[in-house]
Amino acid sequence: MKLNKMITSTSATSANDGEKFFDIFNILVGKEIDEDYKKKPVIIQGITGSYGSTHTRLMKAYGTNIVGGVTPGKGGQNFEGIPIYNSVSEAVKVSGAKISGIFVPAQFFLDAAKDALNNGIKLLIAIPEHVPIKDSIEILEHAQLLGAKIIGPNTPGVIVPEIMKVGIMPAQPFKAGNAAVFSRSGTLMYEVSYNLTRAGYGQKLCLGIGGDPINGTNLIEAFNMIKDSQDIESIVIVGEIGGDSEEQLANYLIETKFSKPVVAYIAGRSAPKEKRMGHAGAIIYGNYGSAESKVANFAKADVPVAKSPPEIPKLLAKKLRR
Repeated sequence: MKLNKMITSTSATSANDGEKFFDIFNILVGKEIDEDYKKKPVIIQGITGSYGSTHTRLMKAYGTNIVGGVTPGKGGQNFEGIPIYNSVSEAVKVSGAKISGIFVPAQFFLDAAKDALNNGIKLLIAIPEHVPIKDSIEILEHAQLLGAKIIGPNTPGVIVPEIMKVGIMPAQPFKAGNAAVFSRSGTLMYEVSYNLTRAGYGQKLCLGIGGDPINGTNLIEAFNMIKDSQDIESIVIVGEIGGDSEEQLANYLIETKFSKPVVAYIAGRSAPKEKRMGHAGAIIYGNYGSAESKVANFAKADVPVAKSPPEIPKLLAKKLRR
């Protein structure tokens, strides 16, 4: 599939796509199982690596129901009581997991992701950065064919505060509530959530879009995932320079006449043009992808844009009062 076709297909989202995303949100929080929010089972690919093992400990301590790990050649062993399998096929057969967190190095990502998707994983949290664009395109096309969804690559992950997390985010900034936070930046997702928490605005869901040019879940798709949820009272968008995902979301908010409060923050306002700053997508050519372009489009959608993370709760308070 050609790059421009893939970008178009991941940007255009139908109502049915939104319903599918909401189903996957339910898979993550386990709402459809029982009243006490029993956690859905999660497997971790790359569990024995230094990165995977460190964050597996933290995810497990947070309450995530990690039922298995996958490291080829280490099947039959265990990691702190978590059984290790040689393949996703074995892990899924035993556990019935539909969610996987991938912590393998970028060069092994494509094979690991295919192993997951081909064996029934429906929600794939792709942590690795520096995944080749051609590999991202290939795996997104594969996921679409199999009816699965990918968060990332180069994502900090997904957290449902005080219930579970799959990713590398610290636990401290997040508190349960009714706001949804979607961020292109990992560290800014933590900082923004911390400021929301301090101001008394807890979060229902925080999702890292990922900093790569190709995202398994873009801002519009993330928005559609929760837009009809009665549990979500407001949405916070943490964007950055580069690309046009924020502009597309702003236009989509206008088209859908979305009425719940939405506020935003754009990182990189002072970055020099035509120089990449941090993420692979954070580059500006002319006016394309500039902070000015994003702020202007959000203004058309009645979405105020904070100049700093501490200003976000103040803007949200004004929107909620309205």
